[in-house]
Amino acid sequence: MKNYIFGLLIFSALVGCRKPVNVKMSGPVFGTSYSIQYYSKDMLHFQNSIDSLFYVVNKSMSTYQTNSDISKLNRNESNLVDDHFIKVFNASNVIYNQTEGAFDPTIGNLVNAWDFGPEGNVRNLDSLKIDSLMLSVGLNKVSVEGNKIIKENANAFIDFNAIAKGYGVDVISDFLESQEIENYIVEIGGEIRTKGINKEKDKPWKVGVEMPHFDGTQSIISAISLKDEAMATSGTYRKFKVDDAGNRYSHIIDTKTGYPSKTNLLSISVIASNCMMADGYATAFKTMGIEKVTSFLEQHKELKVFLIFENEKNELETIGLNGFPEF
Repeated sequence: MKNYIFGLLIFSALVGCRKPVNVKMSGPVFGTSYSIQYYSKDMLHFQNSIDSLFYVVNKSMSTYQTNSDISKLNRNESNLVDDHFIKVFNASNVIYNQTEGAFDPTIGNLVNAWDFGPEGNVRNLDSLKIDSLMLSVGLNKVSVEGNKIIKENANAFIDFNAIAKGYGVDVISDFLESQEIENYIVEIGGEIRTKGINKEKDKPWKVGVEMPHFDGTQSIISAISLKDEAMATSGTYRKFKVDDAGNRYSHIIDTKTGYPSKTNLLSISVIASNCMMADGYATAFKTMGIEKVTSFLEQHKELKVFLIFENEKNELETIGLNGFPEF
């Protein structure tokens, strides 16, 4: 009996001192890719659960899936939505109001019209067509009643693609925390959330800030440390159009005009407590411009921001605001 008890004590001690296992997984999701890394004392692998969560978020908000809740809502076939949709809608409303409409998910019809969305290009696009499409824009014209979305204008097309990736990162991060995972990094299409540290290196997680390249190549300016924070980056250098005069227009549509925003801002990285808000604000800041963003951040110290832009000499410059980590 004593030997049995002694054996149990040794086993318990070994379990208690077991080195956390480094679990990694990656794959395609949301039209991009994901990468997850976490440390588990019990060697837990959550692939099936994570795949299920990806499916649920896609079923709720993917404009690229014809049977998703958001696609049915946009076709006016159903206005029933799930809790995921409502969470993202409410967060979008906060950003919409705080940025005075610079972030507006109802701009979807214009995104499609300029051939940046899932519906393809609208032919014969001119100022009259744009003015007509703008009549359905305005998140203040959409409301929630229980689990139903009410649209004042039936033509309103809601598109959460500018915030849904960040929300997906949060969904997976919250799940890992519910499983008592204390050290992780979750990344979807460049949007990132971290908790704890990289146990192998015994240091905070390192994430890269990308250098803007218009030719599709990728490189990193430098890496910063993130701990218990999220970061989202929005850039104008991958999807853009060039007019006959050589002016470059981003894929972000100006919610006030309906036209692609012409901006010298090339990349905006936002650090926040969660990835959904970081993602939404990063999108909004692209249309606001440097001066408005700088002024906005004076009242929002909870957001750390890094801007990369072209100056008048077409040279790259950077600005770090609200204590964005130095390289």
